[in-house]
Amino acid sequence: MRLDDIAKLANVSKSAVSLALNGKNGVSEETRGKIVKIAQEHGYIPRPILKAEQYFQTRNKLLRFVACTNSGIVTEHYESLPFFMELINNIDKQINPSGYSLLVTSVDINLLKEELTRLEQEQPSSGILLLGTNLTPEQINIVSTIQRNLVVLDTCFETLNTNFVVMNNVHGAYLAGKHLIELGHSEIGYIKSSSRMYNFEMRKIGFLQSLNEHGLEIKNENVFSLSPTTISSQDVFIDKIKKRSNNLPTALFCEADYMAISVIKSLVELGIRVPDEISVIGFDNIFESQVITPELTTIHVKKEKMAAIAVEQLINQIENNDFDRMNMFIDTELVVRKSSNLIN
Repeated sequence: MRLDDIAKLANVSKSAVSLALNGKNGVSEETRGKIVKIAQEHGYIPRPILKAEQYFQTRNKLLRFVACTNSGIVTEHYESLPFFMELINNIDKQINPSGYSLLVTSVDINLLKEELTRLEQEQPSSGILLLGTNLTPEQINIVSTIQRNLVVLDTCFETLNTNFVVMNNVHGAYLAGKHLIELGHSEIGYIKSSSRMYNFEMRKIGFLQSLNEHGLEIKNENVFSLSPTTISSQDVFIDKIKKRSNNLPTALFCEADYMAISVIKSLVELGIRVPDEISVIGFDNIFESQVITPELTTIHVKKEKMAAIAVEQLINQIENNDFDRMNMFIDTELVVRKSSNLIN
């Protein structure tokens, strides 16, 4: 059973089926009910993470994972990005034994209040796990007014009266800087994301702290800006490296693995050997970091631990009315592979 098949049976367009099954605006409630009924009768599962009976059930033991999409990092196709895919899968594994079900929901960041209010009215949840990667404090506050049982993942704002679970970005980037310094590098470059968010700002703080403790700094000309979601070589970066071919840093720290992989591919196109001429280190330890050549040295984020703590916090809040707020920072680990080397 495919979307096309459901569309034919319901006598609607494929896009209408997609809107209905993903809880989006654009179809009437009558049409939505008709489509959902057909999908249920034919055993269609709209997302691999859900069992059909979990998706269509109306009982209250439902936890909603909410991602707010925009044109930056958390795009409409965010679930295909390794970091978010691994995080959601880990959340699902943690929820399964608890007796709760997980419903994954995407909402337009510009329609956050309207869409989430409607979804909670149509299918009330016991609590929300909110992906906070690209959110502001004001946007997180909006969600907290709609659902008081709330845990926010992948960001932290200490001034908010909300539970946060996030990797220790400062610690991880500090370890990255320490590793490059121990390899003998002093002329170090910094690859920053063109889209800014809490995680990247904290990584910058940790990396610079490591360098400062050793009397080092990053020169302005050694700071490069890249797209955080592009895994192929990037022309703007290639052009800048070409102009600096005789005066390049010996190592590059990248704020995320996607950027690190993009950097390696760009350097290979230019005939620059990694790590013999330039060492590269990333952050997140996504699956692709092990299949790129050379394999990427990176910072491991304990997504399974983040998921376990977030789910435990949320269920405890729901079942015990425990509203003591906690900010949980999960430590990171350095994973040394083949993209970093002693300076020649």
